Amino acid sequence: MLTRPQTEELKRRIFSIRNEEDFNSLALEIFRLHMACDTVYSRFVRLLHPGLEVESLEHYRQIPFLPIEFFKTRKIVLPGFPVLDWFQSSGTTSQGAVQSRHYLCDLSLYEHCFNTAFRLFWGEPADYAFLALLPNYMEQPHSSLIYMMKGLMAQSRQAGSGFYLHEPDKIAGLLRQWEGKEQKTMLFGTGYALLDLAESCPMPLEHTIVLETGGMKGRRREMPKEELHQILREAFGLEAVHSEYGMCELLSQAYTVGDGLRFRCPPWMKILIRQSQDPLRWEEEGRSGGINVIDLGNLFSCPFIATQDLGRILPDGCFEVLGRFDYSDIRGCNLMIE
Repeated sequence: MLTRPQTEELKRRIFSIRNEEDFNSLALEIFRLHMACDTVYSRFVRLLHPGLEVESLEHYRQIPFLPIEFFKTRKIVLPGFPVLDWFQSSGTTSQGAVQSRHYLCDLSLYEHCFNTAFRLFWGEPADYAFLALLPNYMEQPHSSLIYMMKGLMAQSRQAGSGFYLHEPDKIAGLLRQWEGKEQKTMLFGTGYALLDLAESCPMPLEHTIVLETGGMKGRRREMPKEELHQILREAFGLEAVHSEYGMCELLSQAYTVGDGLRFRCPPWMKILIRQSQDPLRWEEEGRSGGINVIDLGNLFSCPFIATQDLGRILPDGCFEVLGRFDYSDIRGCNLMIE
């Protein structure tokens, strides 16, 4: 078990990564830490690679990844650390989906992840007003997205930041008020809720960043992200609509840059693309396959996860999310609304 000073030093190094060499060295160190413990991850790796010599690995691309489905049936946590809370995926049991649970040993680590990433992409949270077309914290106490939004709102200097899923007139009024004051604003929302707002209250937004957090999931006709973003851009006079790539099983988020379709990771997070037909082999740049995530912020759970998302790496190092494997459970924060 790690001592408290060792734990704090690892956390410090996670958020001090500056280059590929730093990332590789720390990823291998954290991999060896997890392999030295009796965890679901270490047992899975030993079964997958019976003769694996842990110390022989030289690059993070050699690290095995745990299928994300294990979070639905196993307690994925580093032994020796008390569980304080958990995040739960948003798939509803009424649709037959088994919900994942991500057990948390250090909520301050999650807060450091989302605050540091937000500052890297957008600047100081205190400078923004935050509006969320999402369920509130009382409705979804185990949602990682809602926890993050609540934490960001608490830092805002602007009164009125909050959750307004079922109050389109109120959110439109706040947007007009803050646009008039040239107040920087972040509008987070599910795809269908943002479309509802775009249809009922279209308006030019010059000082607002619109960030959609998922698709329709039965609330509206499913549409490609490009089509959704085009409708929202036209309704709000935006150059780009942005997105977040995150999930309850992770502690870190990637955000889109530029045109709003290309995601970039914070320095302690890495995306790799596995071949669809051979999950133990990597796909070439530009070719689509399954998304594997290294999230070093996920220190106390599992930092090496094979998701059921499809994507590809682009020449500039960004990545695109192209969809889901057909046999995957429907997921997304907009499934949290009953």
